Amino acid sequence: MSSSPEGIRLQKVLSNAGVASRRAAEDLIDQGRVSVDGQVVREQGKRVDPENVVIHVDGVRVVVREDRLYLALNKPRGVHSTMEDDRGRPCVGDYLRDRGERLFHVGRLDAETEGLLLFTNDGDLAHRLMHPSYKVMKTYLAEVPGPVARDVGKRLRQGVELEDGPARVDSFRLVDSYGGKALVEVIIHEGRKHIVRRLLDEVGYPVLSLVRTQIADVRLGNQRPGSLRALNRPEVGGLYSAVGL
Repeated sequence: MSSSPEGIRLQKVLSNAGVASRRAAEDLIDQGRVSVDGQVVREQGKRVDPENVVIHVDGVRVVVREDRLYLALNKPRGVHSTMEDDRGRPCVGDYLRDRGERLFHVGRLDAETEGLLLFTNDGDLAHRLMHPSYKVMKTYLAEVPGPVARDVGKRLRQGVELEDGPARVDSFRLVDSYGGKALVEVIIHEGRKHIVRRLLDEVGYPVLSLVRTQIADVRLGNQRPGSLRALNRPEVGGLYSAVGL
């Protein structure tokens, strides 16, 4: 656990990170709810170097480095998941042109898929979010031809064979049916290209439209298409927890 007379008081670090006021941060420390590098801290006035320590409050990691950014874009349909497009097509980089930081997108959505796409300059977190071994859940809403047969969810959960190997969903449910169409929710940790579209097509329900609504605990909610927002502290902490950081 790092401690240095040149460091910053822990309660000030917590206050600067938006966890609580400095006074309330002192209460958190008194209550044993704060840990630094895995060790509970009860000492008031302890100094730490926020660049080189890992701080948790109530078991949730707190991002204390001021240079770290975590953003969510509601990617519109027809926009490509690249920072630049050599053919001049609309791309997600267009939404970050005015920002001075070097950011990159966490994974991608195909051009015809809308919804939640994350951006960050936190390379370690981004790598884990994209790596299949961490099984980060992603939620999609798909419009498909209806009605949907009752056994479709079971088939998708058990797994189907695709051209590049077997794949399965973690969860499937029918949300709504209307006018010869249906809205279904798919939760999956797979990250292969077009995986949701290919799975639904394989069981006889080609996707008419597709929206990613959630990654781990980060939800799209009512965020406008094309809008960019900063993730809040619980959302960032939830992403860290999802990948074991």
